[in-house]
Amino acid sequence: MAAMSVLMAKKFDKSPERMPISEPSPRILAVDYGRRRIGLAISDEFGLTAQPLTVLVRKNRQDDLKRLREICSRNAIGRIVVGYPVHITGEAGEMADEAAQFAARLTKALSIETEMIDERLSSWEARQTIAETGTRTRGRRSPIDDVAAAILLREYLELRRGRLRAAPAERD
Repeated sequence: MAAMSVLMAKKFDKSPERMPISEPSPRILAVDYGRRRIGLAISDEFGLTAQPLTVLVRKNRQDDLKRLREICSRNAIGRIVVGYPVHITGEAGEMADEAAQFAARLTKALSIETEMIDERLSSWEARQTIAETGTRTRGRRSPIDDVAAAILLREYLELRRGRLRAAPAERD
C-alpha cells in the first residue's frame, strides 16, 4: 500500500504547489485527564485530524494503565498528548500537578513519548460543540471528556503543523 502511495504521488502530483503525499506515521493519542474519567481522542495516520475515541471510567491506577496500554497497542500510538489544566490566569493548580504526574506515569509505564498541552477552555468548547451539533442529547447527560480530548488534539496538531510550516522560513 505504501508503495502505491508513492507511485500515485508521482503519477498525479504534477504541480509544484501540491504537497507531497506523506507516509503514514504512528498515531497520536490525546488524554483529557480527570479523577473520575479519562477522555481519549486519536489522530489519523497522517496527523491531520482528531476524533473522539472513548471515555474510560477510572478504576485504579494499575487497571487504567493496562487499558491505556491496550488502546495504544491496538491503535499504533507513537505519542501521547496530555491536557495540562491550568487556571484561566495561566497558573497551575492541584489538577495540573496531578495531570503532570499522570503523564510521567504514562511515559514510564508505556514507553511512549508524552507531552503536556494547555487545555484551558477545552471542556467549555466541548460543551459548546455538543450543544451546537445536537449530539448526545438522547435524554441523558453523556461525558464530554472524549470531545474535550479531541479539541486538545486538534489544537496540538494545528500547532505542530504551524511549527513545521515555519521551520523552513526560519532557516533562511
